[in-house]
Amino acid sequence: MEDQKTSSEDVGNEDKAGNDNVGVSKRRNANGNDIEAQESAPPSVVEKDVPDAEMGQEIVEVGYSDIAKQFSLLGWTAFGGPSAHIALFEKRLVEKLHWMSTDIYAELFALGQCMPGPTSTQVSFAIGTIKKGVTGGLLSGILFQYPGAIIMCCIGVFAAKQLEHPRGALNGMVSGVSAIGVALVASAAKSMASKLCKGPLLATICTLATIVAYYWPKAYTFPCLIIAGGLITLFWAVYRKEPLPDVKIRDQSVRSHGFTMPAGGVLLLSWIIVLVVSIVLVNVLSHAPDPLRWWEVFYRIGSIIFGGGQVVLPMLYEGVVQRTCDSNNVCVDKPDTWVTSKQFYAGLGIVQALPGPLFNFSSYLGAIMALNGGYVFIVGAILAWFGLFLPGIMLIFGIMPFWGHFRKWKVYRRALPGFNAAGVGLIITSVFSLTFGVLEQTDFLKASLCLGILGFTAVDQLKWFEPFVVVAGGVLGICAWAVGMD
Repeated sequence: MEDQKTSSEDVGNEDKAGNDNVGVSKRRNANGNDIEAQESAPPSVVEKDVPDAEMGQEIVEVGYSDIAKQFSLLGWTAFGGPSAHIALFEKRLVEKLHWMSTDIYAELFALGQCMPGPTSTQVSFAIGTIKKGVTGGLLSGILFQYPGAIIMCCIGVFAAKQLEHPRGALNGMVSGVSAIGVALVASAAKSMASKLCKGPLLATICTLATIVAYYWPKAYTFPCLIIAGGLITLFWAVYRKEPLPDVKIRDQSVRSHGFTMPAGGVLLLSWIIVLVVSIVLVNVLSHAPDPLRWWEVFYRIGSIIFGGGQVVLPMLYEGVVQRTCDSNNVCVDKPDTWVTSKQFYAGLGIVQALPGPLFNFSSYLGAIMALNGGYVFIVGAILAWFGLFLPGIMLIFGIMPFWGHFRKWKVYRRALPGFNAAGVGLIITSVFSLTFGVLEQTDFLKASLCLGILGFTAVDQLKWFEPFVVVAGGVLGICAWAVGMD
């Protein structure tokens, strides 16, 4: 491993020597950097190779075995929802293992936020892709998804009735892992803000994005804020006539962009064609078979959903629970509903206590729909799971080769600091929204707060093994329930 790392001592000496020669400037750009010092440098800042040490961290080589090892572990221990997953990737793969620079990770996160689909799932596929191409992306993404999907499918088949009224130890575990999940998000937000929000302009963009996203958490708010942040730094740089930011075009973090651009274009076109054909068939056929109708509902929702797991829940409820209301607006489930309300909420309670994406809820719903409709459970589970996940996966694989191209554009390079600052603002927003959400749902208010504080110290200051901290939080949550803590 030491042979794979670059030395940072020589770079530090060069930086020191360079600072002695530049002097002090009172003009700063959007990134908080010295404009006059940049202007005195040679103007050729285009597409140069940047040594790893110059990026502030040592990027290591990553093989298939590394991807398999880390994502097998993350697949079974990534509790806490999408924001916690993004934080866990940053703490473990970026900050601790140095698989990529913070800049590249922030770009991947912003890319996921601007597309429909589950952001943490898309980032999991993108991480493997930039290290080992399409096969690496499939390996990382599948290993991250499958544990929760299999568990939820089995629960839908064998235990849906028993989980309609979850109590006791389950609530304790959910409270514990949720509190640690918030701590992970807070630690990641602190780390990314210190690196990507330097200077007054970027700090202001981050703060405003946090406020707007918290006060107005609509599905379209998140991509709009990221685009707005990029436009602000773009126009500010043009107005101030600042030199072109030195985006590391050949950052050693990125070894591949996956498919070629023509293949990526085919994927994006295929996504649209499948969506249109599915909708048309369901509406044209007078008696469309149930499997086709299931597929259309989940694929359509997966194609239009922005904002991650929590946003998709009301859309799923609307799609799979058929209800009827009387004149007094009293609503009950229809006799032929695909999934009953009790079954829906029973699965919702357990999926939030499991590792992996919240979208794995689809395999549970699919298994129940198939059984209620007289089909083999695996038919519904596969159609629902692939229907919900496939659009986001096709989009991330389709857009990655274009991302490798357009990140060289001057417009993108000027907008990138704003993209990243707004993206960090969204993570900070999730710290507050998740905190209040946990406190509203937990039966152990004080214990949850204490676990969150302990978790933050463990991952942020003591640098403990993050999956261990998550599992320990669940165990301590069960202990809090057992001894009757409040």
